[in-house]
Amino acid sequence: MAKFLLITDLDNTLVGDRSALEQLNQTLMQVRQEQGLLLVYSTGRSLTSFNQLRSQEPMLAPDALVTSVGTEIYYGGSTTPDPDWSEKLNQGWQRQDVLSITAHFNDLVLQPEADQGPYKVSFFLEPTLAADLLPRLDVALHIRGLDVKLVYSGGKDLDILPLHGDKGQAMQYLRGQFGISAEQTVACGDSGNDQALFSTGPERGIIVGNARSELLQWYQEHNQDDIYLAKANCAGGILEGLRHFSYVQ
Repeated sequence: MAKFLLITDLDNTLVGDRSALEQLNQTLMQVRQEQGLLLVYSTGRSLTSFNQLRSQEPMLAPDALVTSVGTEIYYGGSTTPDPDWSEKLNQGWQRQDVLSITAHFNDLVLQPEADQGPYKVSFFLEPTLAADLLPRLDVALHIRGLDVKLVYSGGKDLDILPLHGDKGQAMQYLRGQFGISAEQTVACGDSGNDQALFSTGPERGIIVGNARSELLQWYQEHNQDDIYLAKANCAGGILEGLRHFSYVQ
């Protein structure tokens, strides 16, 4: 059995400091060889966008890939999403109804088609408008009987997801697939859509030093011993956190 599962966000978490990423890669390759490691990337990007990023950055091949804010799961370089996970999200999901309701909110700007997904409807939303609009949108969706989840991240991105679809739920599902306990799992992130990685169970968490204000606020409100706030940025923060938890030297 693998010693631990490392699941990490990409942009501004794993990726963002090339030198630190190369150092982390060396450490993780050694851990994979000597102790065992399952590596999972969890990103808001689509599969196409992930492949573009991977062509630009020196990233290790993951054992599994979670894309589109937890709504698609791929294994070992496959381009076909896990059908069981898709079926789980499909239950009760009414994408056209979501689009119909959100069309009445003029301040929601639909993101490009490449950033949409079968189980994700994504918008741009100005942070000055979010505090007022999000509660009204939540009520409108639930009045129509839609059990969905609103994930606002980075001060601009609003994702509407199936109720059981987010990065945290995908992490729990993968733990089951891999047979890894929560105590053997470490999650890493920097922004609002990573909050689910730190709030679904007793997994250990690493919040990188350059984390956005929405995640730092959540951390201050939910300060826990099993979540580590790093001083270093990006991959350097991941390495710092892994050392803090004694997973690496």
